[in-house]
Amino acid sequence: MIGLLQRVTKANVMIEGETVGAIDQGLLVFIGVEKRDTEKQADRLLERLLGYRVFADSDGKMNLSVRDVQGGLLLVSQFTLPADTKKGMRPSFSSAASPEAGERLYNYLVEKARSTYDKVETGRFAADMQITLTNDGPVTFWLQVPPEVT
Repeated sequence: MIGLLQRVTKANVMIEGETVGAIDQGLLVFIGVEKRDTEKQADRLLERLLGYRVFADSDGKMNLSVRDVQGGLLLVSQFTLPADTKKGMRPSFSSAASPEAGERLYNYLVEKARSTYDKVETGRFAADMQITLTNDGPVTFWLQVPPEVT
């Protein structure tokens, strides 16, 4: 499972002109689900998202997590993250989970996040979304919890 996180001062998700999710300071995280991902990868990714230290402390060092600063967490599904771009001029989505599995694990991650943290907003799975954000820094990180190898 992949999380592309961006530290933001604000971010929102719109669908057909309606805001469906918005945060002020916090993390906007695009979520990509890969084949063979399970709840185990979702749990670990959430643990990392909530604990990852990307906010500045009083000395200006990245030592604080989204929990520490009581920031928002905006989770947005993004099917394109697991794309294989190694060759050719068109991405391959063969490593992405099926739409059904992707939706199930994205919804699991959202439910788990909401039961663990009180400032969670979302986009809508498989919707045509418009994302507006102000990246703070800029600070952007790619977090990946690899699927189990069988």
